[in-house]
Amino acid sequence: MSVFKEKSVFTSLNQRGPLAVKPAIDLSRRFSPEARQWVKELKRSQLTLTKYRALRSQIFEFLNVPDYQAIKQLLSDVSRRRECSIRARHLLGNMFGIHGTELELKSRVSDYARTADAVINSLKIKIFAPYASHIAITNEVEIAADPIDLLLMIFDDRYHRKARFEAQRKLSLMSLAGSIDQRERETGIEDNFSTFLDFLNQYVWSKHQKIGEHDIVYLLSNHQDADFSCSEVKVLTQEDAAHVKLTKGNKLTLLKRRRFIAGNREIPIYVSIRKKPPEAKVLKLLRKNEKNPAVAVDDELGLMAVLNSAADVKIFQKHLTQSATRADSFMILEDISDTLTGGRHKATSTGSSSSTPMLKFFARLGGMRVEFIIHTNPSWVNYMYQKDTAHDEYEVRRIFDSGVAELLFPRDIYLLDHSIVRNNMIRLFRKQIEEAWHWEKNGTK
Repeated sequence: MSVFKEKSVFTSLNQRGPLAVKPAIDLSRRFSPEARQWVKELKRSQLTLTKYRALRSQIFEFLNVPDYQAIKQLLSDVSRRRECSIRARHLLGNMFGIHGTELELKSRVSDYARTADAVINSLKIKIFAPYASHIAITNEVEIAADPIDLLLMIFDDRYHRKARFEAQRKLSLMSLAGSIDQRERETGIEDNFSTFLDFLNQYVWSKHQKIGEHDIVYLLSNHQDADFSCSEVKVLTQEDAAHVKLTKGNKLTLLKRRRFIAGNREIPIYVSIRKKPPEAKVLKLLRKNEKNPAVAVDDELGLMAVLNSAADVKIFQKHLTQSATRADSFMILEDISDTLTGGRHKATSTGSSSSTPMLKFFARLGGMRVEFIIHTNPSWVNYMYQKDTAHDEYEVRRIFDSGVAELLFPRDIYLLDHSIVRNNMIRLFRKQIEEAWHWEKNGTK
């Protein structure tokens, strides 16, 4: 569902709707012509009206005030604001199941504020890198970590419209961060991540390597002019790679590989293991138009692997099952999608490509559910570089095509045409991918 539809769960951030942040706010004029027109607009949708009433009730309860007039008085009352902040943190602590001292509650809420800022900053340094000055957070909003201070900014006409919108956006993102933190504590994700790493080191990887030790190799790939798909790929040692003379259409990609033992063979494997950070989970909730992390975030733990051949992939899959048994746990595979040997997988995420070959499944073992994405060398190279498939392009498409870019950076405030930004960023990433051989050849990348 679009984040701009009437049933969206992010109605309060929608600058196209009746709850949009206006250029000015005046709490003392309840019966102005502008207020009457706004009420007419609000009443056009019963669902939106119901959402507004619920939101208004939450604001009054959070600020401990009876009406909007009392909010105006609270803006300049420093003592009451301090009392309100302490009360609000206590209420939030109980809502998110946080137990601790006042200082511990304050620290946890500050963590949510940092996550909210990290969401915006993560987009600023990559997806919106050339437009970083457009979307930079207002200083006063970025340093604010107290929910009461942020909420009162929204009603304070001394603040510019952009600052008031950013305060509102930060509160929404902090709420999502709080839900994610609660979910992580309930599921013990930190312990699971440590347990998963211990399982891999103890039962999966070869004991001939030390923990953290890797074999360095390079993939030398040739790419088609039309779509930059991989036509050939070779594995080179560090010594051989140092003597390669790259030309246009070549890529030289470093892989740090571990090994696992199957029978009397030691098979190399590149592995990337990750626990999705909070800001990435917040973005996923936004893309999925969902506030419940238990529903939208099913890939908290993940492993991506690259092997030399499809035969090695099958051997690794069998090795995983046997390793789980040695660890005294049965392992079952769920939601399996295999397109390494042909066919197309069903792309369910906005912006993803159905033509990306991979083996994807969830493994349930040892009380965990881990997402596995497994590639061969050619499919990995295509995943990184092929036109309309490359991961950098995918990141751009899913942020813009899901509506999240417009939701977080509405064009009437940030003066950005998102269709133009989207296409520019895809072209920029394509240029970086296809011309990167110049940088690699000169040793400056």
